[in-house]
Amino acid sequence: MKSSDQTPSRHSAVCPHDCPSTCALEVEKLDANTIGRVHGSKRNSYTDGVICAKVARYAERVHHPDRLSTPLKRVGEKGVGAEAFVPISWEEALDTIVERFQQITEEYGAEAIWPYFYAGTMGWAQRGATHRLRHAMGYSRQKETICVAITNAGWRAGVGAVRGVDAREISDSELIVVWGGNPVHTQINVMTHIAKARKKGAKLVVIDPYQTPTARQADMHLMLKPGTDGALACAVMHQILADRQEDRDYLERYSDFDEQVREHLQSRTPEWAAEITGLSVEEIVAFARLYGSTARSYMRVGYGMSRSRNGASNMHAVTCLPTLTGAWQHRGGGALYANSDLYQRLDRRLFHCMELCDPNVRMLDMSRIGPVLTGDSDDLGDGPPVKALFIQNTNPMMVAPESAKVRQGFLRDDLFTVVHEQMMTETAAMADIVLPATTFLEHDDIYTASGHTHLQVSKALIEPFAECRSNHWLVSELARRLGIQHELFECSALELVDKALANSGLPTADEIHQMDGLNCALEFETAHFLDGFGHADKRFHFYADWQAQGDQGHRLPTLPDHAELIDAADDAHPFRLVTAPARTFLNSSFTETPGSLKKEKRPTALIHPDDCARMGIEESDLVLLGNSRGQTRVHAKPFAGVQPGVVIVEGIWPNAAFVDGMGINALVSAEPAAPAGGAVFHDTKVWVKTSVAE
Repeated sequence: MKSSDQTPSRHSAVCPHDCPSTCALEVEKLDANTIGRVHGSKRNSYTDGVICAKVARYAERVHHPDRLSTPLKRVGEKGVGAEAFVPISWEEALDTIVERFQQITEEYGAEAIWPYFYAGTMGWAQRGATHRLRHAMGYSRQKETICVAITNAGWRAGVGAVRGVDAREISDSELIVVWGGNPVHTQINVMTHIAKARKKGAKLVVIDPYQTPTARQADMHLMLKPGTDGALACAVMHQILADRQEDRDYLERYSDFDEQVREHLQSRTPEWAAEITGLSVEEIVAFARLYGSTARSYMRVGYGMSRSRNGASNMHAVTCLPTLTGAWQHRGGGALYANSDLYQRLDRRLFHCMELCDPNVRMLDMSRIGPVLTGDSDDLGDGPPVKALFIQNTNPMMVAPESAKVRQGFLRDDLFTVVHEQMMTETAAMADIVLPATTFLEHDDIYTASGHTHLQVSKALIEPFAECRSNHWLVSELARRLGIQHELFECSALELVDKALANSGLPTADEIHQMDGLNCALEFETAHFLDGFGHADKRFHFYADWQAQGDQGHRLPTLPDHAELIDAADDAHPFRLVTAPARTFLNSSFTETPGSLKKEKRPTALIHPDDCARMGIEESDLVLLGNSRGQTRVHAKPFAGVQPGVVIVEGIWPNAAFVDGMGINALVSAEPAAPAGGAVFHDTKVWVKTSVAE
């Protein structure tokens, strides 16, 4: 990174990484090409000056010596890395891509090309570029299941809309329940607002399968078995009803709660749940009475409980709790998972060029990229095999389930792959053409947030590094060469944003940027669902209509319950594996930056000391984790903050970071979760064996 003798100027920006916080930033600009430290903006009342350590060190990523600088063409073997590529011009790269895409379309049809992306590093204008190309050309559509599909389904089942109570109200709560999340690692701003509440006497309860840094700060930690959250929620409801702590007037006015629900919950006793969750009856009862007796209770619900085959029903059961007690009606009470539906005014269809979308074009499940690329007929349907991939904003070689099968698919000689990236990721190393991408500080974009209520615009702060180009620029250039004539490919990213804002009756991009974001917070009554929940009848639904959300809805229980769908431990696989987020990685991002690598050190399996003693495993021993999908070796660490029979591996490490070159997602199934698909990263049975030395 360059240095400057000048005092750095500070500029507003927005963190684009795949995190609910979508932090408002102040970035030190040293010169036209260089940034310094990144700070949280105090002008945004949610960010409140606080950001995570990895983004504070963002200069490590922007100015990384290994950052991609020019288009590359592979001349060596797939998967080798930078030495297998030679630099080429943008003209040659674009011409090559267009020529191959046209050849494949002529021979196999447009559906043989699959633009594959996710939201990891982009806002709406930039990440939507992939969709604009897809819909204009009739390429295969994408079913976005890797992150929120299960969680959204579970939340919608009860609440009816993907929104909740403003996270800033946490500071007014008397009891905060962090359920299925670890904000110290993944959403540090939540901890800021929790700290404000605790100074006023609020209690913190954390519900998580292991003792996370968030759990270590809690007044109560319920360390349940993975995939059993629904059982715990039902037992808590049972106890609240037994103690007559439910708000009957609220239930009658705002929900479909009836005697059948009450009778159903009578059998979901703490004793019943204790057998399933591994918690004690006393723990369950204590939490139930604390929650039931606290009016201003706020639940910050994370993704963790949904990353399993029964994840949607777990989420639904948990959302029933603030309804049972009437917590929604109080300031500082209720719950939040995400605020995606808060931004309905914004015309997001424009970013995806939905007017050109043909609903008859097949849709491929992104979580099943391994089976798709290896020719699974159920995934491909009546369409052709995938002959080309166009990848932006994601790294499926690391993050997708069944990564051994993903690797097998990428190694196909007949697969033409284009990757637009900032670094030579493991996915980029599999490409035929690699294109250098801008960071968020080098392009314009607009961002919605799931963790707060601000619509934010960020403008390019520094010049693009070397020959890096943005998503929008790349797609527009490809569209021109492919013969597409449409205004969305002829305007700049900021002009596109302004078109969407004008269509939505919202201020311009410049105006939103100048005001450091547009606060889209709802009025108290609406935010707290006092004028009705998101269903047509305006009521919260204890009765879940899963069939309305997907063709696998019949697998889930209508009433809140523990769904026996998980990949339960058995004699051959006595352990349950959870692949939890690391503090200084964000999915596969930041796995290449020095600060993050220094903190995380190496992949590690956290195993209960009793299990270690029984198996003769000592600190730093290599152990073999495996199941029918594969195996990997990892160093072990005895860890009392987990139940026996549970293994935790934090972080999505590169496959190359593992002793045998095979990462943890090789063990994770690509089986779609009910009702409508979704990745089950925390729902894996494995065996653990002592390994030979490294």
